[in-house]
Amino acid sequence: MSSRIDETGIKIGMWLFLYSEIILFGGLFVLYAVYFYEYAEFFALGGKELDRIIGAVNTVVLLVSSFTVAASITAIQRDARKQTIGLLIFSIFCGFIFLVNKYFEWGAKIHHDIYPNSDTLVNGEPGLNIFFGLYYVITGLHGLHVIIGMVLLTISLVLVLTGKLTSSRFVMLDNSGLYWHLVDLIWIFVFPLFYLVL
Repeated sequence: MSSRIDETGIKIGMWLFLYSEIILFGGLFVLYAVYFYEYAEFFALGGKELDRIIGAVNTVVLLVSSFTVAASITAIQRDARKQTIGLLIFSIFCGFIFLVNKYFEWGAKIHHDIYPNSDTLVNGEPGLNIFFGLYYVITGLHGLHVIIGMVLLTISLVLVLTGKLTSSRFVMLDNSGLYWHLVDLIWIFVFPLFYLVL
């Protein structure tokens, strides 16, 4: 009975933490909206500088990984240990693909002198400087959350492999899944705000 209460407390704690994350990104999205109102034309120009194909691929990758994480939770509940392991490995791999794509995307921007405090942005239009400042802050912070999510999924994977995470005790995987879904949800807002801005 006490372990059930502990698991409930852990779950509530996770939901409160996720709420604080929503407030963090919500504040950044409000900041984006304020500056977009002021510099809509330059935000549209900045959006054209981003690679929509990479953005779309990353969107699909995260959506697929969200499905496989949810499937891994269902699999562990059914005592399908091998299936859980396979789904978690695939989900972590999806996170890796996302980060590699982001690395190449950021690398291309930096190569073209488009990064915070670069000569191109500092000496250019203020709207573009603000757009790319927000782009690097929000996508960088999101990337950090992807890494944290991958760490949580890896810990869950190790616990499954060692037999410590089972059909009767899977709160760690459940909470890791919640965190991963939040990471995906945030990207669903980031993608259109930066890559599809008109």
